[in-house]
Amino acid sequence: MAIDPVCKMNVDEKKAKFKSEYKGETYYFCAPGCKKSFEENPEKYLN
Repeated sequence: MAIDPVCKMNVDEKKAKFKSEYKGETYYFCAPGCKKSFEENPEKYLN
């Protein structure tokens, strides 16, 4: 399981509908809102 970097929920990588690439890493999200927030400011969620 991956952890959504925005809301910290567990996300199954195999079933995730929302994902994003950043600096060579793939991040998985539970919902489109989390993906959008991450893409607008990824460093905020990775620190």
